[in-house]
Amino acid sequence: MDATLESLEKVQESLYQQLYQLGDFRRGIISVNYRKCGKNNCACAKEGHPGHGPQFVWNTTIKGKSYAKNLHLGPELQKYKQETDNYRKFTELCNEILTVRERICDLRPTPVIEDTSELEELKKKLKRHFMKKCKKRSSGL
Repeated sequence: MDATLESLEKVQESLYQQLYQLGDFRRGIISVNYRKCGKNNCACAKEGHPGHGPQFVWNTTIKGKSYAKNLHLGPELQKYKQETDNYRKFTELCNEILTVRERICDLRPTPVIEDTSELEELKKKLKRHFMKKCKKRSSGL
């Protein structure tokens, strides 16, 4: 599909609109757990019994730290489910936006610099910039 710059910008605008209309979202998943209480005379201790439950737990990891919260069946569980579903839609939309933006970048022409002194100054500036990064990387070894 050979898309034009204008058509990709329209797709991008549509994706931004979908992102705007998404609503609240949060990271994580909701799991359903059955647990055994550990009492010998409890029904959950018998062979084949799944355990107490279901218990609904929201789990996520943020900056390497795990978070969990028990959720009550009903409006709270429904709210968390909608928010985690919206987060998955958010990540999908972000990936689509990134893909469209990259295609737009590919279609935009590279600026042409006619003035040779200006071009040489730009080359020096860029070389200094990338050499600083190269020196930082090699000194970290």
